[in-house]
Amino acid sequence: MASTTLICETEPWMDLKAHVEDIKPTHLRNLMNDTERCKSMMVETDGILVDYSRQQASQKTMEKLFNLAKAAHLKEKIDRMSNGELINITENRSVLHMALRAPKDKVICSRGVNVVPDVWSVLDKIKAFSEKIRSGLWVGATGKVLKDVVAVGIGGSFLGPLFVHTALQTDPEASECAKGHQLRFLANVDPIDYARSITGLNPETTLVVIVSKTFTTRETMLNARTMREWIKNELGSDAVSKHMVAVSTNIKLVKDFGIDPNNIFGFWDWVGGRYSVCSAVGVLPLSLQYGFSVVRNFLDGASSIDEHFCSAPYEKNLPVILGLLSVWNSTFLGYSSRAILPYSQALEKFAPHIQQVSMESNGKGVTIDGIKLPFEAGEIDFGEPGTNGQHSFYQLIHQGRVIPCDFIGVMKSQHPISLKDELVCNHDELMSNFFAQPDALAYGKTSEQLLADNVANDLIPHKTFSGNRPSLSILLPSLGAYNIGQLLAIYEHRVAVQGFIWGINSFDQWGVELGKSLASQVTLQLSKSRKEKTPVEGFNYSTTTLLTKFLKAE
Repeated sequence: MASTTLICETEPWMDLKAHVEDIKPTHLRNLMNDTERCKSMMVETDGILVDYSRQQASQKTMEKLFNLAKAAHLKEKIDRMSNGELINITENRSVLHMALRAPKDKVICSRGVNVVPDVWSVLDKIKAFSEKIRSGLWVGATGKVLKDVVAVGIGGSFLGPLFVHTALQTDPEASECAKGHQLRFLANVDPIDYARSITGLNPETTLVVIVSKTFTTRETMLNARTMREWIKNELGSDAVSKHMVAVSTNIKLVKDFGIDPNNIFGFWDWVGGRYSVCSAVGVLPLSLQYGFSVVRNFLDGASSIDEHFCSAPYEKNLPVILGLLSVWNSTFLGYSSRAILPYSQALEKFAPHIQQVSMESNGKGVTIDGIKLPFEAGEIDFGEPGTNGQHSFYQLIHQGRVIPCDFIGVMKSQHPISLKDELVCNHDELMSNFFAQPDALAYGKTSEQLLADNVANDLIPHKTFSGNRPSLSILLPSLGAYNIGQLLAIYEHRVAVQGFIWGINSFDQWGVELGKSLASQVTLQLSKSRKEKTPVEGFNYSTTTLLTKFLKAE
């Protein structure tokens, strides 16, 4: 709810600010010795265990954070979002990505209309269409079965579906369903991405899915026209209607493009791009690859967390706890970054997706009322699967800057391997690091311990680990479609919690507009210079010099 009172002016906020001085001198070595504290900082729901005992927080810290949530009217804001109120006030929209995976009998209204029937109408259409394609009932212009799909989209129309696709590729059930099918993504307007996307593909067996809400996104539409030219050149102009479909709300532009209006899969203005993987944006290409039943499991997993988020008390609510801890780390303790470290190669595209969900949502400098924030909000998210990351940037995390870490582990591997003469199976070797790294960060290694290990004096400063570096561990039972949906929803709602506490609008993204506007001016200049030999003008000296140099290249 919009308010002119800044959260930083409330008593719980000031209480937490004062509490920082109590926590900072307390090392995690000491905090971890308190068994009752550690027990209280483990929460489990629907098979997922979250352990946040290695956070720089006491039980008192958590009480104070829950008080801050009350002062920020967190529960009220969650209810307003789930009830379809127009909480995205700068765009006058509801925020209803939860409706995309809601049960059929759920009632979720936007502007007084229950949106769930519309959602299921699109899902039913996707199910029927994907089954038609996968069974071979729908064929291309030359009568061949369409077994290859290229999804053309950018930002949220690409990162979310790519994350889910990559995670499902090695799931036994999903990979079995995907046999004989191939899904690729074309996002970057760089022609190299186009070349990679079509390498080895036959247009006769390829279906192109264009994903653009307005059907005007510059990069996406240029790539779409490029794909259309590829199909036309190989199969003729009439082939477009058999080989191209769209996920869009702009029926006129889709029709003008040459796509049959019957092959448009809609979504709504209350779906933000970075939250759209559960809409036709992700469900259509993923269903074409894996079948609708697998994708339905993914949606059900996300829905289970939605229900948990909206109903569980703060003390047991995974997204609320994680969101509050992120606020504590970033705004109160001053840690500007967060590392997302999944110990599963299947989750290699998870961190890039969450980068957008988090930084595009909460990278704001003003409150929802337009007041300049007097404190730091938002985090820099990055990550890489373990153990690869250990051989990359963990040096910085262990002995350089303090960066709170999310360790994500899986109890059961998608592809277990056990060699006869090895000490442990491959997955156990991987997970040994998942369990060890958080303790290494928390406890560190002192100079006294190094002396006891007979380390040379001149090396002790180099081998000392200060420890007291916060992390949390998320342990999933497995990594099937259902679990992937759970993980996605936990992070989506965590980001929302942070925004609700800070009092910002996590659901618009005006920050991306300025660069796009300036790029349009450059595009016009490049066109004039190349076609009419018009000199570069109207830019500053630096940009003029760079453009002139660029235009001289053969």
